Amino acid sequence: MAEHRPIRSFVLRQGRVSNAQRRAHEMLMPTYGIPFTGTSSENPLDLDYIFGRSAPRFLEIGFGMGETTAAIAKTHPWNDYLAVEVHTPGVGSLLKQIEELGLTNVRVIQHDVVEVLQYALPPECLDGVHIFFPDPWPKARHHKRRLIQADFISLLCLHLKRGGYIHAATDWEDYACQILDVLSREPQLSNTAIDYAPRPEYRPLTKFEQRGLRLGHGVWDLIFRKK
Repeated sequence: MAEHRPIRSFVLRQGRVSNAQRRAHEMLMPTYGIPFTGTSSENPLDLDYIFGRSAPRFLEIGFGMGETTAAIAKTHPWNDYLAVEVHTPGVGSLLKQIEELGLTNVRVIQHDVVEVLQYALPPECLDGVHIFFPDPWPKARHHKRRLIQADFISLLCLHLKRGGYIHAATDWEDYACQILDVLSREPQLSNTAIDYAPRPEYRPLTKFEQRGLRLGHGVWDLIFRKK
């Protein structure tokens, strides 16, 4: 029998790391980073201890260069944000913004989010999950590499509180249709809109998104809550 393909949240690409990103990564990761320490779920992270308080918690998956995560955290200081990304340039960029903006409510894990969910996070610890503009893998033969698949959403739901939400956004209509189908089929979730949702105020427009909208490109937001 063929071995079942494990869930993967990324394909690691070697991007250029600027000197500023490298310095931020080296100097700030010990302060704002959370090391991934193994493959046992018996001792999950104590998020109240890590953030130094009890507050609403949100998981930022694949935050890119970190501008959106930093902006959301700055305008919502009463929330805590756990940001997960594998690519060093983006991690360095977000760390630099955390320091420059004086953010105290963001922590970073540089690791595969699937293993973070499987081994590091306690159940029902999240008030929300943000997945903004995940890699669309546009070629049909690569669709199996897309992050948002049924198994991954089921895994996310284990860590989502009742009433918590999953918010995904994409500028690829084909991927939006797939995401809508996957989220609609998850029995633990219910759609907050009829099909696609208006962009909520907390999600800022990125420069890339603003340019696309000026050119007439679409953006689709999907927000589902755990029942």
